[in-house]
Amino acid sequence: MPDLIKIAVDAMGGDGSPKKIINGIIHNQKTNNDNYYKIFGDKNIIEKHLNNKISKDLYEIVHTEDVVKSTDSPLEAAKRGKNTSMWLSIESVKNKEADIVISAGNTGALLVIAKLNLKMIENIDKPALSALWPNKKGMSVVLDLGANIECSSKNLVDFTIMGASLYKSLYPNETPNAALLNIGSEELKGNEIIKETFQNLNDKKKNFNFAGYIEGDEIMNGDVNVIVSDGFTGNVALKTAEGTANFITEELKKVLGGSILGKISSLLNISNLNRFKKRLDPRLYNGAIFIGLDSPVVKSHGGTDYIGFSNSLNVCNKIIKGNLIDKIRNNI
Repeated sequence: MPDLIKIAVDAMGGDGSPKKIINGIIHNQKTNNDNYYKIFGDKNIIEKHLNNKISKDLYEIVHTEDVVKSTDSPLEAAKRGKNTSMWLSIESVKNKEADIVISAGNTGALLVIAKLNLKMIENIDKPALSALWPNKKGMSVVLDLGANIECSSKNLVDFTIMGASLYKSLYPNETPNAALLNIGSEELKGNEIIKETFQNLNDKKKNFNFAGYIEGDEIMNGDVNVIVSDGFTGNVALKTAEGTANFITEELKKVLGGSILGKISSLLNISNLNRFKKRLDPRLYNGAIFIGLDSPVVKSHGGTDYIGFSNSLNVCNKIIKGNLIDKIRNNI
């Protein structure tokens, strides 16, 4: 299938798998007819859910009953052997049998098994976990979101270059505008690593705009579309944003459903409320990316449904079409 994008799919990872994984593939294939799915997992169960709903020319199933559990530590997952659906799917990318791999399984296990199988891009020391966040003007790439608790200045410079490359791959007609997440916008604010990274990025020739520092309350403004931090800070920011979005949504439901006047108001504003709900729907931004490895690895949220998984398959498609790995190699 030379003209199709080959996606290796770990069908057994995450809640409700493999049903939601297969339903996500079926849903995605309705709009993406240039994907080919190499599906890893229990063939009998997978075929039951597929039920001839997509052409057999667009997928193959690699049978295995071995699975990485959500409760496994990364070490336990690696010790399970090389026949788990997660390991085999990553190995298929290593062997150039697929262009990209996606899993909704154990995040720590996915990172460790990916690093055991795949090489780092030359001159990059650590991979980063990146994701898409909505902002007032469109979307932002945010990284690192938890892969690296401690980072050097070089790591943060690498993350900035990789994040800008990812943004350009996903949105080829837009210019990456990068900033470092910090406790203030002044040059003197932050620790020594942040300040050194600021200076290095100012001095470096680059194919993106560097906007300096950005504070947490400015992330959603949209003036910056590539936001860089160490994994500890990024993960705290991610969880805070998710919790805030859930809080606002739940409180709005209570207000609009708690009285007759509220219910009438919600009926009168149904179209506006649907737009609001869609804007905060985490399924639409599903699909985190491990970048820095010489093959792309996508992590779907384990608790998402088939719509969310389908959207992460869209991310896979855009990454390959946008030549992400080549962009990072050239820019680094």
